[in-house]
Amino acid sequence: MVSILVVIYVVFVSLGLPDSLFGAAWPVVHIDFGVEQSFASLYSIITGVCTGGAGFVAGKVIRKFGTPKVTFFSTLLTAVGLMGISFAPNIWVMMFFTIIMGYGAGAIDTALNNYISLHYEARHMSWLHACWGIGVTISPIIMSFFLTDGSNWRNGYRVVSLMQFTIAFFVAFFLKKWKKQDTKAVSEEESKAPDKSIFDILKFKGIKTSILSLGLYCSMEFLLGTWGATYLVNTYGESPDVAARWVSLYFGGIMVGRIISGFISMKVNDKNMIRGGIAVALLGIIILALPLGAKSAFGLLLIGAGFGPIFPSVLHSVPDRFGADYSADITGYHMAGAYALGFLVQLSFGYIATWTTFEITPFVLMGLILLMHLANEYTIKKIK
Repeated sequence: MVSILVVIYVVFVSLGLPDSLFGAAWPVVHIDFGVEQSFASLYSIITGVCTGGAGFVAGKVIRKFGTPKVTFFSTLLTAVGLMGISFAPNIWVMMFFTIIMGYGAGAIDTALNNYISLHYEARHMSWLHACWGIGVTISPIIMSFFLTDGSNWRNGYRVVSLMQFTIAFFVAFFLKKWKKQDTKAVSEEESKAPDKSIFDILKFKGIKTSILSLGLYCSMEFLLGTWGATYLVNTYGESPDVAARWVSLYFGGIMVGRIISGFISMKVNDKNMIRGGIAVALLGIIILALPLGAKSAFGLLLIGAGFGPIFPSVLHSVPDRFGADYSADITGYHMAGAYALGFLVQLSFGYIATWTTFEITPFVLMGLILLMHLANEYTIKKIK
């Protein structure tokens, strides 16, 4: 019998599928639609606003309909959004379906992160996000096959959409069993603490810099996911299909990093998991910046491996850092704040790099990761 945990893992694979698809296809898509490369930042920020915005309302929706129904419907939304994009005649229709896809992804993200933190052990948070890594690793590879002989990016989107529909119906098959388990656990999720406003919660010591550190991490992850292929095409003259495969290596590093960190987290606390991830990612960024030609792209693997434990470890550390009573609220604020800052930085970078040169990419990443380290260490100091 398939456990609900397996179903959740499969859904998180589906959550990762659309996230790297756009960045891999964009070097061709912007030519087809006749828009500047920098437009990708504006396009991507719409996804971030929808995904982050869904996090603010997801709690009420989940309480009303339950995690199983929300997960099924949201997965279906992402599938519809991807299929709509594949038939889009212009960039504006593509953006419309991106909004649909973004709200679906945001609801899944909030629902399942909350569900795992409430009902499963800490290592499952790392492995949950490793499943996301599987999704973001697979989709650029799929897209690269359709870019090899030209600009048939639409079929890449259609294949991934069909995969999403398949996963949605996989969830539907186990919906009844999951609803029974969810109903039984609802009473265990209720907090006895009095309500607090967002302004009161944000007064907790260290919470602002904790959110900032996660936002700086997301800035780097989004930047490479959207612009990594463009950087390789413009800086080293790689073809779009080869650049897409290099980006898959980056996302593969994230996936492997999260699988391994799930085991390491049994012995190492969140604080040191984050520090170790920053150190490995910094080494990868240095390699990416070295004048080694196309071989510098191997730094993407190390960057991904270093990124692996950071996001799940920050989320898992929330109850330990700020207490369990308001952990659901604080987790939501972390995700919303991180998406907002991440897409703002990614948007700004897109325009700056287009006006100057994409060769600045590794040096911008270096500055961001050092700022993240400072924000994380300040948070640790404040909550001692």
